[in-house]
Amino acid sequence: MAKDREMEGTPIRGTAAPADAQLRIKWDDSNMRSVYANVCNVAGTREEIVLLFGMNQAWHAGQKEVTVQLSDRIVLSPFAAKRLAVLLNNVMRDYESRFGALELELRRGAESPVQ
Repeated sequence: MAKDREMEGTPIRGTAAPADAQLRIKWDDSNMRSVYANVCNVAGTREEIVLLFGMNQAWHAGQKEVTVQLSDRIVLSPFAAKRLAVLLNNVMRDYESRFGALELELRRGAESPVQ
């Protein structure tokens, strides 16, 4: 059975609520599903940012070709993507302060970290 989660938050801008009013957010997870991904890719246009998640099931080092089974695509507005980036940065800063820094290996000739 689904559980509802409530959180107190700050008022949404542009509402007629007084400045000291708190917006109550109710998290409905009745239709939520959980998936595991060990690969993520991001693409974007002026209007949207697309996150692709999937699984790399290559078990042998040195393969010349790897197939990533994509399972989920999340499309965000650039504003939502920026808020997600800030949130992820904060979560990772907290994680590393608790458990130590995570070092990402760079592939030879690649400009971005291995995903």
